Amino acid sequence: MTQDRMPRSPVVTLDDLDLSPQSYGTRFHAAMAAIAAPLGATHLGARLVEVPPGKAAWPFHAHHANDEMFIILSGTGELRFGPDRYPVAAGMVAVCPAGGAETAHQVIATGTEPLRYVAVSTMREPDVMAYPDSGKLTVFAGAAPGGDKAKRRVASSFRTADAVDYWDGEEP
Repeated sequence: MTQDRMPRSPVVTLDDLDLSPQSYGTRFHAAMAAIAAPLGATHLGARLVEVPPGKAAWPFHAHHANDEMFIILSGTGELRFGPDRYPVAAGMVAVCPAGGAETAHQVIATGTEPLRYVAVSTMREPDVMAYPDSGKLTVFAGAAPGGDKAKRRVASSFRTADAVDYWDGEEP
């Protein structure tokens, strides 16, 4: 990164970040702001996430290439991790390594106040994400999940039931 593209300071105050809302249906809602990328990071992702009571930011999913870590700042919630569930609250850290269904995860706000946390991840690409609840796979190449969407060459989701054999459609 050239000197003229470096951030003025490598330090940010979380309360100064402008949160952008994201929602889908009645189960998913969050407000979030990027932390790492605006400060120049390219191989580390981090964002501040605030989730209202009773909601989750994302569906239950597993990354095949990226590890994630959640640092709980305030509120209470539940971490779905593989087949188990764990309570989370301020001062706790949850680590969700890359893997399959055994490391699938989702953070759900369960208290009466919003759940506020910092989500940190490696930024490996390509990444394949599995969604055990809905039977989908998503593939990202060119930019990791949470990365610059303009750099994505592939961003596709599929139902695993629609999978075809590797040789399907090829001339013999």
